[in-house]
Amino acid sequence: MLVAEIRKNSKNKYIMSEKQNVNNQDATTNGSVNPDVEVGQEPVNEETKQESPTESEETKGDNVSEKRLKRFKLRHAHEKAMEEAKAKVAEITDKYLRLQAEFDNFRKRTAKEKLDLTATASENVIKDILPVLDDFERALQNMEKNGNEADMQGVTLIFNKLKDTLKKKGLEEIVAMDADFNTDEHEALTLIPAPDESKKGKVLDVIQKGYKLNGKVIRFARVVVGN
Repeated sequence: MLVAEIRKNSKNKYIMSEKQNVNNQDATTNGSVNPDVEVGQEPVNEETKQESPTESEETKGDNVSEKRLKRFKLRHAHEKAMEEAKAKVAEITDKYLRLQAEFDNFRKRTAKEKLDLTATASENVIKDILPVLDDFERALQNMEKNGNEADMQGVTLIFNKLKDTLKKKGLEEIVAMDADFNTDEHEALTLIPAPDESKKGKVLDVIQKGYKLNGKVIRFARVVVGN
């Protein structure tokens, strides 16, 4: 009876010990399971999950290069646009200055033409009066030859008054006698042998007087030139 009871106690201790070992194994197994991994899912390899340091650095380097290239292209485009704008401004400024210069020249030319027109507005009228002056001079010469002093003095006063009036309007006589022949003022009607070397190329006689109106020749002096 005692022996049977001892065997029973030994058997119970053995069962209790086996249960304890099973519990310990379950606890160990539960502690090693990754809570982030579902049942039936293969565990994720941390090495494949995270990029290697070399690949990350290369990607960063590529991004930096692309950014620098973009900045360079933007800066280059900006500089090109600025250069084109400066060239356009310079072109417009040059055209404006040329146009301004042309307008200034046109204004001066127009003012000069207007002044010349005003100064020579009576040119045709004075040209028509010149033959009258010629007649006066011939009449005075004839009176002087005939010795009619009284009539000559009266006609001389009228003649001088007319000449002074025309002179105030800008009329002036071209000096020709004994002057060097000048094609701008003289018209040679004939050439005669010069009496001496000093008379060559000079006006020896005036057939018809020449006149200027405000510096412009309105009638050339008709002369005889020594040759």
